Parts: sequence; C-alpha cells; structure tokens
Amino acid sequence: MVDLKSVGICTLGCKVNTYESLFISDLLKKNHYEIKEFEDLCDIYIINTCTVTNQSDIKSRKMIRNAIKRNRNACIVAMGCFIESHQEFVEDGVDIYLGTKDKSKIVELLDDFFENQRVIRDIESEEKNVFEDMYITSFSGRTRAFVKIQDGCENFCSYCIIPYVRGRCRSKKFDTVIKEITSLVSNGYKEVVLTGIHTGNYGVDINTSFAKLLGEIVKIKGLERLRISSIEITELDEEVLTVLKNYPVIVDHLHIPLQAGSDHVLDVMNRKYDLDYFKRKIEEIRKIRPNIAITTDIIVGHPLESDEDFLETIQTCYDLAFAKIHVFPYSLRSGTKSALMEQVDGNVKKKRARKLLDVSRELEKKYMDGFINKVKMVLTENHRDGYTYGHTGNYLHIKIRGIYERDQLISVRLVGVEYPYIIGEVND
Repeated sequence: MVDLKSVGICTLGCKVNTYESLFISDLLKKNHYEIKEFEDLCDIYIINTCTVTNQSDIKSRKMIRNAIKRNRNACIVAMGCFIESHQEFVEDGVDIYLGTKDKSKIVELLDDFFENQRVIRDIESEEKNVFEDMYITSFSGRTRAFVKIQDGCENFCSYCIIPYVRGRCRSKKFDTVIKEITSLVSNGYKEVVLTGIHTGNYGVDINTSFAKLLGEIVKIKGLERLRISSIEITELDEEVLTVLKNYPVIVDHLHIPLQAGSDHVLDVMNRKYDLDYFKRKIEEIRKIRPNIAITTDIIVGHPLESDEDFLETIQTCYDLAFAKIHVFPYSLRSGTKSALMEQVDGNVKKKRARKLLDVSRELEKKYMDGFINKVKMVLTENHRDGYTYGHTGNYLHIKIRGIYERDQLISVRLVGVEYPYIIGEVND
C-alpha cells in the first residue's frame, strides 16, 4: 500500500452518483485512506462528474481544475458521466480517467498509478451488461440512506444523453438489496431511499420486478420510511400501486417526471405516455393516497416547443397540482435527436423557466397550507439558530422551535408557513 492517505471527493449530479461516491469513500477507508473534505489539501482528489446538462459539464470541468490548482502534486481522478460522454477530454494534471464503469476498482487503479506513475484511461466503450456490485452499510453524516438498486436506461428520450453513457438497464441482485437495506436499518437508519438511473425498471434483466422488490422491502423489521427517488409514470402499474396502498412505510411522496405538459412536446421528446395517461394515473394514485406529495421535473424550451405548448404546460401543472416542480431549461446534448432539431431562443427559455418557477412556488405554498394545524412525524436532520430542521414523509421541510437530537422521528404540529419551511412545534 502506497503511503498516501488523504482523499477529497467531489460528487456532482444525481443520487446514484452520491451513492457511488459514498461506496468509494467507504472502500478507501477500509484500505487505510483518510477521507477529508474536498476543499482540504489532499494527496488524492476524486471528482465524480455529471453530464446531464451543459451546466453539469461546465461544473465538472471546473471542479477538476480546482482540484489540480489546489495541489499540483496530488493524484487527480476524474470519473463518471462527463468523462464517459467526453472520451476525448484531456486535462493536464488528471492522472486517472474513469467512465461510469469500474468505479469499484478505485483501490486497484490508485495502486497501479502510484506503482507505475502513468496516466490511466479506463473508459469502457463496450456495452455495459453487468450490474457493478456496490454495498454500503453506513452513510457518514447522513440521516437517510440511499440504496442503488439499478443502473442504465433504455428509454432514449430525444433530449437525453444518459442512456449512451450509463448503458443498458441492469439490476442489483434481489437478495443483495434486501440484505443491504436490512443492514442499514440495523445500523440505525430510519429512512431508506431507493435510487437508480431508471429505478422503476428494476428487475427487467433478472426475471423479477420493482413491485416484487417493494413487496419484500416493506416487510423489513425496523424500517420506518421507504422513499423512491424517482419513478416513471409508466412504471406505476397495478402491482406497484397495490403495495403503495397496503404499506404506509412507503412515504407519501412520489417524484414522477412529466418533462412537458403538452402532447406535442411529449411526442417530440419520445416520452412513453400522453397527458391523458399521465393524468389518469395521478388520479389513481390520489385515490389510494389522498394527501400524497407528487413532485415532478419539467424541461422548458425544448426544441419545437411553441408559446402555446408552454402555456399548455402551465395549465397542466395547475391541473395536476404538483407539490413542487423542478424546472430545467433545455440543454443541447450532442449525439441526441433533439440536438438536430430547431432550437428555442435562449432568452425565451430563460423567460419560460422563470415563469414556471413562479408557478412551482405558488403550488408548493398551496400544498403546504393544506397541512397547517395538522400533526406529522418529522425526521430530524440538523439544527441551527435555536431551530431543528427535518422532513416529513411527504417531504415538507419543517423548522421546529427548539433543539432536538438528530436522526429522530418526532411528532410535530405544523403551525404556519415560512417559505420554504413550515414552522412546527413538538406535539407534547
């Protein structure tokens, strides 16, 4: 083992990247490396990159260069989706280039680099068919635990580069998921978040299904909350909804990407549903979970989106009464079908994004108002300035008067909105 101990890790992008970085951190600790803050002076810097938008690319490059400037003698590891999608990328000072595969081999790659003092480019262009096993039993400094159950996507939405950089859908072994969550719960985690690139497509490659997995997870003794990071509307089938109906351990929150509130734009995006299907499915969900928070993603300014399409999107958001909208101005990704289409003017995209953010805030406040004077269980996360902060199962951000121990589920009466928080008082 090379006598270089300190590692700083920067994670960009999605919860899958967060999970993978935590696995890498845990693996390095087990191999006698010291994990420090990314901003510290370290011997090794690992940047786990993202490429979902142009801004993601810019930030990925920036964080790589920041690490090089911080310590020019450090070993710099650039890994993840940005590196996979920009295989021509070269930066003087980067020592190990790693795509979306073989992140679990980080110890061997570091040993190889320090032994041979050569730049390593381990970027697989071949098809990714095997799930890269990662297993975590604790999440330092985190209230909720993420479990990556799936990788890859085969939807090929016209705007999205991710299927090309993450590869085909592949799933973690069923028993391994159950074992990992059971271990996390036994280590004190009250909430587990299931995550993946295409989470609801779990099991398509291993002769099982997401519904069957949910049906087993909900039976794990001691699990207080189960959260799904994101799921496509087409994957909320009858079996999944039956589990949702029968097991309150699944929280009152689903994040379901809509992406556009216009059938014309949905068709251009190559999404797998129309508005009628989406609305009917939301009605089904609310029949079994009337108070559920349904949040969504929407892309504004996608190629060929007209003013009329955008106005229809706004009306759709009101009709569906989302609890929150994550708004993304369309970002051109080379290699996708949307990149070849007629583009919407940048100023128009910005204007539409601002408008939709206003709509989101209005809907969010309306949803919050519906819980005033109600009692909810809050999972405490941190405290400052005499208040404790945490989230309800339906992901309301609560600000509780007083200091309470972290990682506890406490009964709280919600007394008023102080956006983006709801003020709560412990219910004695």
